[in-house]
Amino acid sequence: MSNYIPKDLLFDQEGRERLISGISKISKAVKSTLGPRGKTVLIESSNHTQGITITKDGVTVAESISLIDPVENLAITMMKDAARRTANSAGDGTTTAIVLTEALVKAGEKFLTSEHNVTEVVKNIKKTTEEVIDKLKERSRKVTSDMLKDVATISSNNDSELGQIISEAYEKVGVNGIVTVESSQNHETYATVTNGIKIDRGYTSQMFITNQKNDEAVLEDTLVLVCDQEISNILQIETILKPIIQQNKKLLIIGACSPNVVNTLAANVVRNGLKLCNIIPPNFGYKQHELMQDIALSVGAKYFSEKTGDNLNLITMEDLGQADKVISGKNQTVIIKNNQLTGDIENRIKELKEQQENTEIVSDREFINERIASLSGSIGAIYVGGNSDVEQKEKYDRVEDAVCAVRSALEEGIVKGGGSVLFDIGEHMEVQRFKGKPEDEWDNEDVADVILGHAMCVPFYQILENAGIDDRGASTVLVKSHSLPKDHGYDVKNEEYGDMFEMGVIDPLKVTRLALLNSVSVATTILSTNAIVTHARKIEE
Repeated sequence: MSNYIPKDLLFDQEGRERLISGISKISKAVKSTLGPRGKTVLIESSNHTQGITITKDGVTVAESISLIDPVENLAITMMKDAARRTANSAGDGTTTAIVLTEALVKAGEKFLTSEHNVTEVVKNIKKTTEEVIDKLKERSRKVTSDMLKDVATISSNNDSELGQIISEAYEKVGVNGIVTVESSQNHETYATVTNGIKIDRGYTSQMFITNQKNDEAVLEDTLVLVCDQEISNILQIETILKPIIQQNKKLLIIGACSPNVVNTLAANVVRNGLKLCNIIPPNFGYKQHELMQDIALSVGAKYFSEKTGDNLNLITMEDLGQADKVISGKNQTVIIKNNQLTGDIENRIKELKEQQENTEIVSDREFINERIASLSGSIGAIYVGGNSDVEQKEKYDRVEDAVCAVRSALEEGIVKGGGSVLFDIGEHMEVQRFKGKPEDEWDNEDVADVILGHAMCVPFYQILENAGIDDRGASTVLVKSHSLPKDHGYDVKNEEYGDMFEMGVIDPLKVTRLALLNSVSVATTILSTNAIVTHARKIEE
């Protein structure tokens, strides 16, 4: 009986009401951040140096919330899951996912009756969701370089300066390039772009340095040896060193060398003017093996690995790769290769992207991102600064969202923003059902369409509400919007009507798609819940 834990049970309507109570609480905290005029949220945070976080990032707000009531907290946990999955896959849309989840659950409670089969309704909601996604794809456009800034600006909460920095970084790295976010060491926010492979390892000896001013070993038009075996004796690589010395070529060794080998190489650099450099392999474990394979593929080298039983003593000049330039500093090395991507590299990038789609672990997804960036040869980094620790943290969250949103836009294209694309499709679905037959005659398919259609309109209304537009003003916006062409709508920030794409009011299709999918997944689970089991809590008098 030592493992005995008493439970509390809740059933039917009573249980769902408690779940909805939890949903309403987290949604109220998060949805105030939605849209161009959304508000910030102040969070007491034990993980922050000053105990305070100020943010407009939906997933940050959601992750900070836990409630005392166990049933309400179960709902909170499920809502966090919808937000987290959206953030992990698309980088943005977390607030929309939470707003949609609440709207779906409340619409279900409003329209579902004892006459309906909840299982069939849930099945129809999921089926209709797939149809909605097809309609979203039909309405999407490929993102152009001009639109990158608009996507980045909107996702960074309408900060045009940040939007400019992010879009310029992405224009430089290209479709396959990766942009990362780092903390700046000063108040400035800026971007750097590396045209090559960045390895988080520096030279193993200062004797390899060729640029004393920058403390860097710089080699141009250099050969590259890639191996994970320790080179314990210089004779192991004698067959390539002799012709390299004779032909006055340069060599970068990516592999562990014993102190004696490093000293021998360094001595030849200093005394004989040879152009040599050595760095140890990046990372460790399986990640090291995969990164080394990528590096070898990028530079066209054979990867000598213990795992595949390769014998380094048999190495020839044909086994070496080539790089246009190598810049090795104290802590990192950049290998620049300006040639076009080969078919093998393009296939590897394609495989990695497919692998990433099936990976849910955030750290693994980021690692795959790094690999894709290394293979494509373009890596950007945005360094976020601020005048205070609190300001820097808030800006960092916004930049991180915007960087991921731009990546999502490049992957799947864009749709018109401001919640209007979901509103257009959702309102049409809802109106069709309302006009078709009386509410008391709705079957399972009818009520599923009304629940989904009604919920899809809510993010649009929430954006208007956050902008200070009351019910009367919202009605005016709707009436005017109905007379506009398909791609037109209302720009809440500038208070004008027009072509949403031309005005830059756009969202990545991937963000909208995943927000809808993840919210439907959580909401339908809650709607079909009939019993809730929690640990019994002792209530203090």
